[in-house]
Amino acid sequence: MWKKLSWPVMSLLLGACVTINIYFPAAAAEEAAREIVRDVLDAGDKQPQDTESRDSETKNDQTRQESSTRLLLLLGHLIEVSVPAAHAAGADINIDTPAISRLRASMHKRQQALAPFYRSGAIGFDENGLVAIRDLKAVALKDRNRVKKLVADEDRDRNALYREIARANNHPEWEADIRKTFSRIWIEEAPRGYWYRKGGSWKKK
Repeated sequence: MWKKLSWPVMSLLLGACVTINIYFPAAAAEEAAREIVRDVLDAGDKQPQDTESRDSETKNDQTRQESSTRLLLLLGHLIEVSVPAAHAAGADINIDTPAISRLRASMHKRQQALAPFYRSGAIGFDENGLVAIRDLKAVALKDRNRVKKLVADEDRDRNALYREIARANNHPEWEADIRKTFSRIWIEEAPRGYWYRKGGSWKKK
């Protein structure tokens, strides 16, 4: 039985050796995204229950990941004894570059100005990892142009951030996956009362 299975198994492992450094490192990207998003959102005022909600969501995420982690560890052990260590090196996401740091600082600083409009429901997160205007009528007439500029500036920085992270990791083709990861993390980490758009409909967290 083992002789019959050995070649397919070895083929799978050798294939993993070739492709392991090409696959998008989803777990590492999520960790990097969560670090940046928390840093940015922490600049705005938050309600007391936000921390409790965030901790609960984080625990749920960890629980969901435990089963898949066990399977990945098993596969990792098989690969470790079958392929060179250089090919089995763990994937990581680099977010420590001057360009990324500048974008983070810009977004962090802007969050204090955006926070009141998030809370009022005038703006919210869209499905592309950006900020969208939800209800301009919720903004005083004198502040509407300011809100439009804040949103435009924020989206410019977010687009640049996703592109720069992909570029900094030498995989520009990862930009769409990075954007998708951030889109989910923005919503997960958002304080209660913030709005987000999903499936074309606005929902309040």
